[in-house]
Amino acid sequence: MGRLTPPACLCCGTKKDFTLSKGKDAPAGQSDENSERGNWSSKTDYLLSMVGYAVGLGNVWRFPYLTYQNGGGAFLIPYTVMLALAGLPLFFLECSLGQFASLGPVSVWRILPILQGVGITMVVITALVTVYYNVIIAYALYYLFASFQSVLPWSDCFAWADENCSKTPVVRDCNTTLADGTVIHTNYSFVSSNNLTCLNGTSTYKEVQPPSEQYWNKVALRRSGGLDETGEIVWYLALCLLLSWVIVGAALFKGIKSSGKVVYFTAVFPYVVLVILLVRGATLEGARDGIEYYIGTQSNITKLMEGEVWKDAATQIFFSLSVAWGGLVALSSYNKFHNNCYSDAIAVCLVNCITSVFAGFAIFSVLGHMAFLADRPVSEVVDSGFDLAFVAYPSALSKLPVAPLWSFLFFFMLLLLGLDSQFASIETVTTTIQDMYPKVMKKMRVPVTLGLCTLLFFLGLLCVTQAGIYWVNLVDHFCAGWGILFAAVLEIMGISWIYGGNRFIQDIEMMIGKKSWWFWLWWRACWFFITPVLLCVILCWSLVAFSPPKYGSVEYPAWGTAVGWCMIVFCIIWIPIVAIVKIVKAQGNLWQRIVSCCRPAANWGPFLECHRGERYSHMVDPHKERDQEIPTVDGFVHKLQ
Repeated sequence: MGRLTPPACLCCGTKKDFTLSKGKDAPAGQSDENSERGNWSSKTDYLLSMVGYAVGLGNVWRFPYLTYQNGGGAFLIPYTVMLALAGLPLFFLECSLGQFASLGPVSVWRILPILQGVGITMVVITALVTVYYNVIIAYALYYLFASFQSVLPWSDCFAWADENCSKTPVVRDCNTTLADGTVIHTNYSFVSSNNLTCLNGTSTYKEVQPPSEQYWNKVALRRSGGLDETGEIVWYLALCLLLSWVIVGAALFKGIKSSGKVVYFTAVFPYVVLVILLVRGATLEGARDGIEYYIGTQSNITKLMEGEVWKDAATQIFFSLSVAWGGLVALSSYNKFHNNCYSDAIAVCLVNCITSVFAGFAIFSVLGHMAFLADRPVSEVVDSGFDLAFVAYPSALSKLPVAPLWSFLFFFMLLLLGLDSQFASIETVTTTIQDMYPKVMKKMRVPVTLGLCTLLFFLGLLCVTQAGIYWVNLVDHFCAGWGILFAAVLEIMGISWIYGGNRFIQDIEMMIGKKSWWFWLWWRACWFFITPVLLCVILCWSLVAFSPPKYGSVEYPAWGTAVGWCMIVFCIIWIPIVAIVKIVKAQGNLWQRIVSCCRPAANWGPFLECHRGERYSHMVDPHKERDQEIPTVDGFVHKLQ
């Protein structure tokens, strides 16, 4: 049974995007092909949002370190191979899936009802990650504000420092020659008080911490001794967290219509900053040494024989492209039906990877200068993650002329990189709500969006306590790891093996036009075999190599690890729960029920009737039951059925 009054469709079977000319008094959204859900105002809005989502903090603070660690320039070989074999196939699949059905990451599983729990898992993990991801943005905001000082507060050991703080290495003891020619081993205080000198190569050094490290731990975080020492809320971080959520809420109050405009700045300006940092870094003494450490003067090709290198390349590609988080499906669901998602997927993936490589030059040129000033090897100042973003790189910037300017630019770049990814993550959650309760979201999008941001802000307050960094690390260790890999494996296996890769290709051709058999040869090989196998290998490797979480030298208590396991179980338990619910609600014997749940739902297909053609002429209209205005628990359960 079809809907008597189908959603407005401004297209009539054509493969060209139809644009309705608007007069001055035309209402907003009148040119949308899909008037019920809305579409991107322009393709540029979509592409910049996708680039902003895919290009995040990991491109700046993880990829350069992995390249250096895994053979320099030689690492680009496995990185490119893994892009072609694992990253791009899954990226293209998710973009096509969302665009074809015009549905978010949960409702899109009408394609395979038994695996709808995979979509719920993606959204739950995304929601948990947004809690701590905005805390990282709050860190960047704090350092951004701290940069508005003539002398950067982490440039030296000020009043907050302890006796272990030092800008230079401190000799503890060494061999020295007395006046009578006797060589003795003594402490450095004796050497200096008697105007003696240490013999070359005999010095042992005291363990000291640079000012930037102590500032990060003692001032910015006010870090406690462990997860079980919660302490108090760090008020200035809480205010920065509140500000970051205000920015996110303001950018998303009209959904993609507002966020699609914000990304014109937030997605583009980080590239301006990267260029500025690279140009400035390249003019510094020691920059060449840093870049040579990054790409390798003579790349270590033998590293390619190590399995760990290929695992690192595959993992970096997988998480860098943000596949299996639900965001790609959500953002693509607002495309017009005949948008060329194939070229979009390739373009965004290439931009993401090029950005990673480019960022490495900007980072390592400055680190090379830092190593030059300290008269130390570059390897001793290189780090990744929090230690790179908030310790090593700020320390290097503090040594430059006009240091506050460079510090401001760097942390402003981190802020924008984080916000772009956060916009898409929150949009993933709101899109899920919209698919379930479209009438509610149409009338109450602003209250729902602000309510969601408020809830996530309060959940994030735990992460801005004195033990906050331990909670951030805990959630990242468990939720942002193999839980997403598990969802990705089920996603690609379900669509390629159960729904049918060839059937899915026919769906894609309804959007982008008929392609030759040779065109699809590579994609078939990846979707049917190569990508699922690679993801399974990475997943198994991650599980086998699993180690309890720790932050620096601080190990987590047993209950903390247990909480981590509870979080990931809560995320993935929806997969078997929903599958069981679907099977129980189906009709027939057990086998018949399983088979029926492995077939597309009766309302699976293009969102708009004019796009369905003969292949989906039998499709039950997906909007016939959308009369419920107020969401309830019973209504949520009903939506899953």
